[in-house]
Amino acid sequence: QVHLVESGGGLVQAGGSLRLSCAASGGTFSTYGMGWFRQAPGKEREFVAAITWASGITRYTDSVKGRFTISRDNAKNTVYLQMNSLKSEDTALYYCAARESGKQIGVRLTQYDYWGQGTQVTVSS
Repeated sequence: QVHLVESGGGLVQAGGSLRLSCAASGGTFSTYGMGWFRQAPGKEREFVAAITWASGITRYTDSVKGRFTISRDNAKNTVYLQMNSLKSEDTALYYCAARESGKQIGVRLTQYDYWGQGTQVTVSS
């Protein structure tokens, strides 16, 4: 069983930056595809960014392209989400997810096998 723990969320002013981390344990992290999703109050959980097992392919939702960067350190069993130029609409609970089919990008919730508990990001305008 894979266990994912997110950290790095917080309160930041618009235009600021945060780096989220997701530490994995209990599985073979280097073979998993990883993703970040977010859920704002009253909205469905949505895809933010994903990365394949060897970091060869990344994908982002349009609203964060050029502002967010997903990366991973397989030696540390950790995936990151660097968020720059934050906007109030980025306010949400951010979730880390892992999928065993690590060679393909996953953009749908159902493509992921394991989920963390989430970390809150609040952007004040």
